[in-house]
Amino acid sequence: MPSEKGKQVLPLLERARLEYHQALCRDVLGIRGDSPTNADASSSSSKTIANSLAKKVATQARVQLEPISASPQELGRLFTEHTADFLKQTFEQLGHVRPGPWVFSMSQAAPGIARYEPYTHLAQLQSLVHDLRRTNPDVATFFSRDYLITPDIVIAREPWPDEKLNEYGRLPIILRDELAAYASLRKRHSDQPLILHASVSCKWTIRSDRVQNSRAEALNLLRHRKGRAPHIVVVVAEPMPTRIASIALGTGDIDCVYHFALPELEEALEEVGNEDQRDMLQQLVRGGRLRDISDLPLDLAV
Repeated sequence: MPSEKGKQVLPLLERARLEYHQALCRDVLGIRGDSPTNADASSSSSKTIANSLAKKVATQARVQLEPISASPQELGRLFTEHTADFLKQTFEQLGHVRPGPWVFSMSQAAPGIARYEPYTHLAQLQSLVHDLRRTNPDVATFFSRDYLITPDIVIAREPWPDEKLNEYGRLPIILRDELAAYASLRKRHSDQPLILHASVSCKWTIRSDRVQNSRAEALNLLRHRKGRAPHIVVVVAEPMPTRIASIALGTGDIDCVYHFALPELEEALEEVGNEDQRDMLQQLVRGGRLRDISDLPLDLAV
């Protein structure tokens, strides 16, 4: 799409994805030793695929890969931050498809999902369980301790006042307080909480069973809600499809897994000729369990 000066202007998702990759190459995707930071140094297959993938991402982003010495924890934090920036930049531009206003948060504060509808009841439940542990610890062992999970990225929307709801159409939507009195979209009181729209878990690499905490969080979000379930997704940068499969395969908990550079990963696997990894990637993609990061903003608008 040409601009007024004759230069090409990239569409929103393409430009945002390019800037996302540039930011990752600056802070997260770099070289440590003889392999990229998302490679498993103990696996020759991981290193081979990750090297090809990193080169393709850097070439597309028009940057050079640099040495990075950040700890795995810091890499994970930065990956989450840049992913949140990408989602905010893109999803907020889809207001004509999914009106807001939207709130993006990476807060790890104690209340967790209890700050949002439909999970506000969990704060009271957690308090009751806490008191029970002090007075009757034997009984308390029957109750879960994982009510107040804290997703890596939360997308929530603000309820609307009646004036906003009634702006559209020839007739008002609602005027009487006794009707639609419990709809969470209707902001009838000043302390109405935000509505949880999406929970996003970010995994720079997949190394062990710890990745299953994303599935555990998803199950908690589904089991403990009092209302509609939010979008529940995972974003990964893992280069090996067989490891991505450990969280992507199966249905009923996580909506879908999104790779930070899926087309580049497909090209990397073609280049290195790893048939097992390529077959698994095709299974995940064709089965609707793995998509590219550019798909995520549009899926969140559904």
